[in-house]
Amino acid sequence: MLSRSIVVQSLRSIRDRFFDTRRQRNEQSDGQGASNDVMGPSLDKLSVDMQFLIMTFLSPQDLCRLGGTSTYWRSMVRDPVLWKYFLFRDLPLWRSVDHLSVPQVKLTGSAVLDDSEMQFDYMAEYLRVCPACRNQWRHQPRAFESVTSFFQSFVPVSEPQFAMFGPGLEQLEISLMNTIMHSPHILPLAGLPQRQIDGIGSGISFRYKDQHRFNIATLYSTNRTERERARLEHLSLRSKLFVYEDTESNIPLSINPMFNQVCQAVNGFIFVANAETERGTDRGWEEESAQIRVILDPAVGAVSRPMLVLSCVSRETADRRRIPCVTVAHQLQLSSLPNPWMVQDTAAETLTGLLDGIDWLLRHSGVKI
Repeated sequence: MLSRSIVVQSLRSIRDRFFDTRRQRNEQSDGQGASNDVMGPSLDKLSVDMQFLIMTFLSPQDLCRLGGTSTYWRSMVRDPVLWKYFLFRDLPLWRSVDHLSVPQVKLTGSAVLDDSEMQFDYMAEYLRVCPACRNQWRHQPRAFESVTSFFQSFVPVSEPQFAMFGPGLEQLEISLMNTIMHSPHILPLAGLPQRQIDGIGSGISFRYKDQHRFNIATLYSTNRTERERARLEHLSLRSKLFVYEDTESNIPLSINPMFNQVCQAVNGFIFVANAETERGTDRGWEEESAQIRVILDPAVGAVSRPMLVLSCVSRETADRRRIPCVTVAHQLQLSSLPNPWMVQDTAAETLTGLLDGIDWLLRHSGVKI
């Protein structure tokens, strides 16, 4: 990450160039030298260090407003070093990222910007990927779309179905699915569990916002007894959802024929990733990325089907860190997927962020919300 001193140095350079240019223009216009002192509001008279400190407390919207107050502040606010600092400072704190807002930059920020990076618009990139800005620019339906949505509400639609799978369902101390089942204030049950699939999965219907029904088919790697033993003994399980090349490899080749029909019928998928910092090695990410690609194989279903990734930890406390959602998206190589996707932070204990993920999933499955 860029150090604060590097940013201040860049801002000071911009300030010096700005007033050098102003002085030269004044000398050309009236032949008299102009003072390098800043004229105007008291904010302009502060040191660059103090100006930078103030900007670190402003929201992206307020920074843009500040840039519109004068040519001086426009120059300062447009500094690519400043916005690169903000981008890498805030990325680990963001709770979600999707296929439209994934940063088009390297996740490791160098101490200085090379020539190619100086041409990159870090300000535009920050405003594109920042969750607060994403929500602000979210598409608002036009009048005719609202009327269409009203009439469509009278037309019965089939209940969307989603398949949920992933190591976060089994490796965490607290069961995400168990918490969902016992949290009617968050997601009320709308239907009893359907038949078991060889003890590995079943379908449960829920109601979102008391009106939108949807079904989740939970697909575990194996039966409950084996899952619990593997969790307690920290063993690695080969998921029975997939077919593998040999007995040594954990990289899947295809979906187990037993689950082909389920994966073809669903409207989308929910992958539960283990986002705790104590999780396994990079080899685990490679296996999980391969699982997602096998599930989303175009031969199995349309590439328009969305993939919601729940970046899950057991509980969130001040002394327990999580893997940032942007890092999860990078490790799972989601940017190379043709399908729409979203990574949403959540916690198995409180289900924070779960409804935001469900909302995105239903919208991208064609449900009018």
